[in-house]
Amino acid sequence: MDLLLKCRKFEVVSLPVRTTDGDERIYEFIAHPGAVVVLPLLGDGGCVLIRNDRPAVGRELWELPAGTLDKPGEEPEVAAARELEEEAGYRAGRLERLCEFYTSPGILDECITAYVATDLTKTRQNLDPTERIEVEPTEMREALAMVRDGRIVDAKTILVLLRWDMERRATT
Repeated sequence: MDLLLKCRKFEVVSLPVRTTDGDERIYEFIAHPGAVVVLPLLGDGGCVLIRNDRPAVGRELWELPAGTLDKPGEEPEVAAARELEEEAGYRAGRLERLCEFYTSPGILDECITAYVATDLTKTRQNLDPTERIEVEPTEMREALAMVRDGRIVDAKTILVLLRWDMERRATT
């Protein structure tokens, strides 16, 4: 594997891949350390969403708290606890793994681990200087309606809300 570009949060690499006809082709992709996303559940049955200014798409998105693993070998659960407090200003009494998924495996090896956070204690946000995030406690019914009507367009948030709802329905 050859390094083509090194950035703060990811690298672009090339990898020789043997084709079915025996040729060798170069496959370029983004190598990413992985990330986490957290569904913070409030005691009243609601959840915590954030409104996150996303320069890459030129708009503010409704999302769940999330972030990149900071260090090689960082445990996703540690990153989830950190991101929940940094972005949303809550500390979880309990973090439970919900699922794991690849975001765009055709061009990117990023794997996101999703957690459900419960027994929340309000603390304060600790945003990076480049982050502009507003915290929005939201009824779960409203969050799911936001997925249905297109107000939530962030894929990781859609996936986690729907997966959580699917799991909840399967146990009731």
